[in-house]
Order: sequence, then C-alpha cells, then structure tokens
Amino acid sequence: MNKASRILAIVNGKGGVGKTTTAVNLAAIWGTKQEVLLVDADPQGSATWWVERNEEGMDFDLVKESSSQHLTRLREMKDYDLVVVDTAPALRSEVLKTVLQTVDYIILPTPPSPMDLSALIETVQTAVKPVGLPYRVLLTKVDSRSLKETLEAQNTLLELGIPACHAFVRAYKAHEKAVLDGVSINTWRGKNAGEAAADYRRVADEIERDWK
Repeated sequence: MNKASRILAIVNGKGGVGKTTTAVNLAAIWGTKQEVLLVDADPQGSATWWVERNEEGMDFDLVKESSSQHLTRLREMKDYDLVVVDTAPALRSEVLKTVLQTVDYIILPTPPSPMDLSALIETVQTAVKPVGLPYRVLLTKVDSRSLKETLEAQNTLLELGIPACHAFVRAYKAHEKAVLDGVSINTWRGKNAGEAAADYRRVADEIERDWK
C-alpha cells in the first residue's frame, strides 16, 4: 500500500465536547480490523497523554503532529488503511485549515445542549461547509435518562440540513476511567463498559456505511 486509503478528521471549534474521546475510541475500534494511525494535531496533546499511559493498550499507532507544514503530507502516510486526525478546538487556526484541505471525511462530536449545538452549527458553517467534504455530526455525552433533548437536537440539525448520526454516545463514567487506565473503551473492563463500547461500535458501523 502506497498511501492511506482514507483520512478523516474529528472537528469542533468548541472544547469539552468529546472530541478526543471520539478520536481514540473510533481509532481503536477500526484498528481491530485494519491498520490505523491516530494523528494528535491538538497542541494540548490529550490523545497522546491518554495513549502514552499504556502504549500496549491500543490497536493503532499514534503520532503527535501540530505543524501545518507536516500535516499537508498526511496523504503520504504509508502502510495505513485509515488515518484519524484529532484536531484542536480552534476554529480559525491554520492547522485546522490545513487538515480540512487534506482529509476525506469529517466527524463533528457535540453534546446535544442548545449552547453546544450553537457552537457546532458555527463550526459547520464557518469551517466545514466551505470545504465541501462529506461530514456527519455525532451527539456525545448524552444523558440516557433524558433522550428528549437528543431527539430535539437531531431534529434541529435535520431542519438545518446538517447530517447527523442516528447513533449517539451516552455519558458514562466508564469513558473517564478508560482514559485514566490508558485504554480504549473497547478494551476497558468495568461498570457500563459494554454499553459504552457498544455506542461507539454503532457509530463506527454507521460511518463505515456512509463511506460505501
């Protein structure tokens, strides 16, 4: 293989929305069946901090790279079927602009609250729609006791013509504990681990169907 067959970016102009959690867990799920590289393009290095806590615990390779010049060469990455890029919550950064000019697909994680949705919509209109790439919003940190807000958020996005995943990611303490243990939710063992992992597997399956 001479180059990565697909490159996707995890993007949101707002922090604290589950972006790195999504990047690491999707990379880990896809990494069980293909060669995956996770690129930590966020200067904060959250994904790197997570993975380096247990370097043997992930089914993907990791590289930290927040240089615009180097990120333009993502297409040259050899020996990987899929490259996942975790970006910084900096809507107008040169790094994000570079990444969006290089990838094939964009996933935009966001909690379903009105404030988070407002920031998400700005990200879509400012950074995503102008590049003309296929993308999908992923609702994260969903309170399973109150799914009405999630359904309302999905309907709002639908009315705005913004594609959203049918699958969503519920809020579980398991996600935080997996980070501390340096593993993906796919391999973490503890309370609600199965449910939390199943959410991300449904997302991974839906995104894959979207590619076909």
